[in-house]
Amino acid sequence: MSVGSRGSLRGNHTDLCSSTSSLPSARLQNGRPSDYNGFLGSSSRASSRASSARASPVVEERSDFLEKGSRTASTLSAATLASLGGGLSRRGSCDTSISADTEASIREMKDSLVEVEEKYRKAMVSNAQLDNEKTNLMYQVDTLRDTLMELEELLCEKHRECEEKTKDFEREHHAHNVLKFQFEEMKETLKQSEELRTKHGIILGSEVTANGELADRAIDGHADAETASRLNQDSHTPTMSGDSMLEIRLRKLVEERESLLDQVRKYKAIAEQKQKNGTEETGSTDEDDLQNGLDPHILDLQRDANRQISDLKFKLVKSEQEVTALEQNIIRLEGQVSRYKTSAEAAEKVEDELKVEKRKLQRELRSALDRSDELEASNSHLTKRLEKMKANRSALLAQQ
Repeated sequence: MSVGSRGSLRGNHTDLCSSTSSLPSARLQNGRPSDYNGFLGSSSRASSRASSARASPVVEERSDFLEKGSRTASTLSAATLASLGGGLSRRGSCDTSISADTEASIREMKDSLVEVEEKYRKAMVSNAQLDNEKTNLMYQVDTLRDTLMELEELLCEKHRECEEKTKDFEREHHAHNVLKFQFEEMKETLKQSEELRTKHGIILGSEVTANGELADRAIDGHADAETASRLNQDSHTPTMSGDSMLEIRLRKLVEERESLLDQVRKYKAIAEQKQKNGTEETGSTDEDDLQNGLDPHILDLQRDANRQISDLKFKLVKSEQEVTALEQNIIRLEGQVSRYKTSAEAAEKVEDELKVEKRKLQRELRSALDRSDELEASNSHLTKRLEKMKANRSALLAQQ
């Protein structure tokens, strides 16, 4: 046996040992005990063949042993490589399948999360639109409510103005009726006085002096002139005592006129008699003659008439003063009423301004409350969204 053959045998033996040492670990990893048993049987056969080859001195047996060892080694190496490659490929396929499933599940979760976020975003947009529509409708309702309140206030003002106008109309209508009644009474009184004048033949003069006496006397005699002056004075005096007093005065004046006319006729007859007898005195004025020829009773009547005229003039002046004072009081009261009306109108304007300011403040308060509600709703929505995002994030972290 040569040295080269021994070296080759040793090399084959070392290869066999290394292959045998590596095979059990690979087969244990792959979980195949049957291959490991076959390998043990082949290794025992190889060792027996090697021992028999050492014992035999023949070169041909040595060459057969070498060929068989090489074949065994080649078969062992191929089986070992095949088993190792199969185990590695199976492990890699398992790992890739697990990773693919995990990636697919993560991708599906991401897609579902995106869909949920999109739906949530759409829901938030629709909710915001609904909130805007609600705000617009509430603003329209507030505007219509304010308009209704203004219309109600205008209606109340118009009712108040209508009541005031109705009261003014009633007062004016009452005053018109009173004036109409007074006009009818005065007309009737004037008609009666005209009838009395025409009945008794009384004619009033056209010009009146400052003392209230007639300038152009249409009645013969001094008595007729005095009676006409008294009638004229009575006609110019205001009707303070009423229609009955005027009628009584007219009757009295007519009676006095008749009595005076009788006396005048009587005295004329006496005067004519004296003229016939030549007892008329010369050099005296007509007024002195009239006074000397008149009866003292006529003089007393004239004095009474003058006294009554002066009294009536005094009463007329006094009544005019009273009327002036009453007119001044009326003017003063009208001024007070106008001032009160002005102050009432100013107070109403202030009240209207305060009502407008109150409505404005109520509108601002409602808008502020609506804004606060919107902010609270948006805050709650954002809080819920943040909680959902935190929950999704924690779920993703737990799955990874």
